[in-house]
Amino acid sequence: MTKFLLAVHVIAAILAVGPVAVAASMFPPAARRALAGGAGDAGGDAGTGTSADGTLRLLHRICRVYAVVGVVVPVFGFATASEMGVLGSAWLIVSIALTALAALVLVALVLPGQTALLERLERLERGGGSAQAARLAMGTGLFNLLWATVTVLMIVRPGSTTGA
Repeated sequence: MTKFLLAVHVIAAILAVGPVAVAASMFPPAARRALAGGAGDAGGDAGTGTSADGTLRLLHRICRVYAVVGVVVPVFGFATASEMGVLGSAWLIVSIALTALAALVLVALVLPGQTALLERLERLERGGGSAQAARLAMGTGLFNLLWATVTVLMIVRPGSTTGA
């Protein structure tokens, strides 16, 4: 049972968190290009359903949908840890805290930042958007750094009995 739970946990992490990390990372540069009216804008205004607008909406939707799907990652993580008897391990507690922080960053910074940039583009407001995109890029970087740290902790597992 432990191997099944662990396999589902790892597959869910790859298939749910991975797309969020990639789409969230692609959003700020695409938003900067759209705000500047540059490449990928298909020659039209960002608020009129252009290629850039469609790309940004798709990236935002990927982030929102996969964030919800990503809830299965900690659910199966807790089940796996319980089955393995490691719920009180320091590395796991730190991983849980960092996962919660990553979720908070996603819900409080990344997704609202994407929504705000999409709304700015709909209103055809181009000025000042690059600072907003830079803040979003910072929040996205923090989100990705937290997940990378959790991944390393899951692999290294200080004090594990596997000898790895």
